[in-house]
Amino acid sequence: MTENTVKITGFHAHVYFDTATREAAARIREGLGANFDVQLGRWHDKPIGPHPISMYQVAFSPEQFAKVVPWLMLNREGLDILVHPSTGDDVADHTEHSLWLGTKLELNIKFLQQIRTT
Repeated sequence: MTENTVKITGFHAHVYFDTATREAAARIREGLGANFDVQLGRWHDKPIGPHPISMYQVAFSPEQFAKVVPWLMLNREGLDILVHPSTGDDVADHTEHSLWLGTKLELNIKFLQQIRTT
């Protein structure tokens, strides 16, 4: 087995919601901000980039992973959440390097591929 030398510089969690689950998303956001050293991204009330539905992003350091992800596992209130590393390869980070809490949504990977080739 060869060791992968790709460096993880951080992590993103994308919390997906719709109008019916926006309050749950707000509670999760509030809990993340109150309990962890994270950067809370803007609310996106419509699909953006590769994300098929409304979401917000939470950025956190590799040192926070062992705290943030278990908390999300227990407190996601039934919402779907994508967690992925930041390695500089957005396509791989959102696909082969990602993990899902809840249902795996179909991302628009072509959007990320277009960014990579420009």
